[in-house]
Amino acid sequence: MTDRYREITVAGSYAAMGQQIGEAAREEIRGFVAMAYERISQTIRVARPTIQKVVTQSTAFLEQYSPDLLAELRGMAEGSGVSEEDLMFLQIRNQLTADMDSGCTSVSIGTAMSATGSPLIAQNWDNDPALDAFTIVLTRRPATAPAFMTITQAGLIAYIGVSELGLAACLNSLPAPSRAVGVPHYFTLRRLFEGRSLDEAVHAIDSAYRAIPASIMLATPQGPANLEVTIDAVHVLRPDGQDWQMHTNHCLHPELAAVNDRFAELIQSRPRLDRINRLLQLGRPLQASDLKMALADHDGYPQSLCRHANDHSQHGYWATVFSVIMNIESWEMEICRGTPCCHEYQIYRPG
Repeated sequence: MTDRYREITVAGSYAAMGQQIGEAAREEIRGFVAMAYERISQTIRVARPTIQKVVTQSTAFLEQYSPDLLAELRGMAEGSGVSEEDLMFLQIRNQLTADMDSGCTSVSIGTAMSATGSPLIAQNWDNDPALDAFTIVLTRRPATAPAFMTITQAGLIAYIGVSELGLAACLNSLPAPSRAVGVPHYFTLRRLFEGRSLDEAVHAIDSAYRAIPASIMLATPQGPANLEVTIDAVHVLRPDGQDWQMHTNHCLHPELAAVNDRFAELIQSRPRLDRINRLLQLGRPLQASDLKMALADHDGYPQSLCRHANDHSQHGYWATVFSVIMNIESWEMEICRGTPCCHEYQIYRPG
């Protein structure tokens, strides 16, 4: 394995970008589809007709929400030779099971808290290490929307990233009620990257009939914020007088306190949140090296901020697949491929 992920840049209409992604990342997309079906069969053994039904119904919701993104998905199918149904399966697979996608830790630091004056947003992405093989750094330059760069599995319509207009997002699973069909999460995230403000980001999510909950950590022109997204509402966390946000995998908004009583938190969510708060509340402005130090921390090992595989019966195979720090002003990412305790960060700039 090399230290760097493969980098791809696409541009043009939505359909044209999809075609270019499909052609450039054909093998990664095919591998990701095969792995996703294998993992579903190992965990919940859902029947193929059930998958097809969720795909069909979710596609109908998407067509109402964003026909241009559906056009991009169809372009990706044509370019890769993977069926539209299989590509949509990648977007809806987390609607098929109550198990959460991953247990991650994220942080957003605003201008006043940044040693360089540039906002920073960062995350450890804890998931199945097998996904590393299908992960790419992708820059999209739409003809009619802001350009943005993401670190993503090939075939997803959007993932963790930063736009040229200073809006960035990291993702945490959020145990909360879900439903089988709706606009898939990745499409609402994609619309968020096309916004220019916190309000527009919230509207992009809130205007969709959503299927699953999520925590979305943001850097915005208005400062750090976290969206605790449920299927019924978008709860904005942005405490007064606080130029930073941190989040793991349980609800923090007062209106969602009851949700925590109904759903088990993921892999020591509260201890991880307490730990990163202690590590980063240093009484001085922070820089990227402070974030790297915190994200490599092993307190509570192996279910620590820097997560390693262990013998837990349900989530033991999860590890920190990559760690990412995004600089909003320079519009670049520092990405560590693998656990940040023993791998170096590499700089990625938009293509």
